[in-house]
Amino acid sequence: MSRLPAPRRAARREWGPLLTTVGNGLRARGVRALALTWTAVALTAVVQLVQNQAWGYGPVRSLGAVRAEDPGWLALLRTPLSLFVPALDLPVWGALAQILVVFGIAEVCLGRWRTLAVAYAATLAGTLYARVGVALGPDAFLGLPASDAQVVDTGPSAAVVGLAVYVCHAYRAWFTGSLVVVAMVVEVLVKDNLAGREHLASIAAVLVVCAVREWLGRRREGGAQGLRAGGGGTRSGEPPMRS
Repeated sequence: MSRLPAPRRAARREWGPLLTTVGNGLRARGVRALALTWTAVALTAVVQLVQNQAWGYGPVRSLGAVRAEDPGWLALLRTPLSLFVPALDLPVWGALAQILVVFGIAEVCLGRWRTLAVAYAATLAGTLYARVGVALGPDAFLGLPASDAQVVDTGPSAAVVGLAVYVCHAYRAWFTGSLVVVAMVVEVLVKDNLAGREHLASIAAVLVVCAVREWLGRRREGGAQGLRAGGGGTRSGEPPMRS
């Protein structure tokens, strides 16, 4: 049997487990496997349509626009809907495509609730960073100018970036995950704005979650190995229990 070319072997190592999981999940459950994703795409499209109407702009801003100048309790109330409020100055089709691909892969690979939890945590991390950055001021490390307190947060993009990094870590797609991180760093270097920095804050929060997940996994593995080495938890010299 001939060996695969090096690029194909690399691609199989990088995306093989991920694509296998996605394919098996879609074959087993069909469109039901993407219930959250379809809901997110539809909700984002509806919000975009509404906020572009004269009568809809105000309600969408009141319910889903999060700014650093908002009271903390109000920002927390608005954050769940803010995941689905796309930027007005960017084409909505790009946001919808990102949600469809990244949310879809994450939902199949991680499950519905973990996908939603990671997406929310990533968005919340970006929102909290904006508040801290404005409080620190432009002269501090990672600080932001006071004018950024009036800028609306990133919408679904922070959730998309966070989910992409989390899935890449979970399935050991190291090269792809690194590309996502590098792309976000380049974004900030080329155009240093609040959205780009919120993306980096989202990535940082997700990487912390991944590190904790790895640590807990190693602890569980170490405990299981200890039990096996100790004869299933039996004290040394103690006779095995009989049924």
